[in-house]
Amino acid sequence: MHSSPSPAKPVTIRDVWQARKRISPIVKKTPLIHSPVISEQIDADVYLKLETVHEVGSFKPRGAANKILSLTPEERKRGVTTYSTGNHGLAVSYVAKHLGIPAVICVSERIPKAKTEAIRRMGAQIEICGHGQDDAMERCFQLQKEHGFTVIEPFDDPQVIAGQGTIGLELLEDLPDIDLVITGLSGGGLISGIGLALKANDPQIEVIGVSMEHGAVMYESLIRKKPVELKEPDTLADSLLGGIGLDNRYTFNMVQKYMDKAVLVSEKAIAEGMAYLLANHRIAVEGAAAVGISALLQKKINRPRKKIAVVVTGCNVDPDVHFKAVAPFLLHG
Repeated sequence: MHSSPSPAKPVTIRDVWQARKRISPIVKKTPLIHSPVISEQIDADVYLKLETVHEVGSFKPRGAANKILSLTPEERKRGVTTYSTGNHGLAVSYVAKHLGIPAVICVSERIPKAKTEAIRRMGAQIEICGHGQDDAMERCFQLQKEHGFTVIEPFDDPQVIAGQGTIGLELLEDLPDIDLVITGLSGGGLISGIGLALKANDPQIEVIGVSMEHGAVMYESLIRKKPVELKEPDTLADSLLGGIGLDNRYTFNMVQKYMDKAVLVSEKAIAEGMAYLLANHRIAVEGAAAVGISALLQKKINRPRKKIAVVVTGCNVDPDVHFKAVAPFLLHG
């Protein structure tokens, strides 16, 4: 596998500001909209950060663009590769196409067809290997050795983390008096970047991560105080699957530092969150993007503060999967 890591240099708020400037030609600011219906329901002021409006349907181009734009001309010429549960692979494909860089995306056979087809349409080469994220990762590093590609890590990379952190800057810009931010918790790149951006400005802003009940690797790793591996179960929140890497260099420590609390939600709650966003905001989202709303609806987050932002991370969901998930709630109330 890849060589033993050198000591990790901390990601700083300056890195996030640099990322914002670097990615601005490719990645545009996303809207923050007020949600009157859930605000009234939970007696708080709730806003939705719509990362669904990116061209590739998720927040992932922020980190991918920042990393790829940081490469030397020689590295760009050789090409890039990554392993992904779908959205990161799509983002890398998008940025690589934009810059005219060859890209090979390694995914496991668990990845929904909607995502693999989208990656193919973006023009990247796709390799389907093994049953889980770890198998795809092994193949990715094999390609690096064979062809000299640069591996674009999905989350455990300073430039990727800084890129995702630009969401935090946008939240502060649009809602300076924000009290609480809720987002999905998977490999930790998103919540590390957002947490850094928010708490560098005000340590009192609360950051909560939400995962599905089964296969929540970061959640279990935090409990056991070290990175662990878990089997990947079937879940509506497939974008939150995958390991954090036993040799994790950045996100495990950053999540410990910047996240105030982690909560888990059931598959039924995730489906309810998906249905809620469709019924009340006409947004069709993937399960991973609904977990924040699910946690609020399930009252998993105690003492909701006054100004809450929920990061709605992506909309790359297979229509059949979405219909089956939301239909029981929409048909029966």
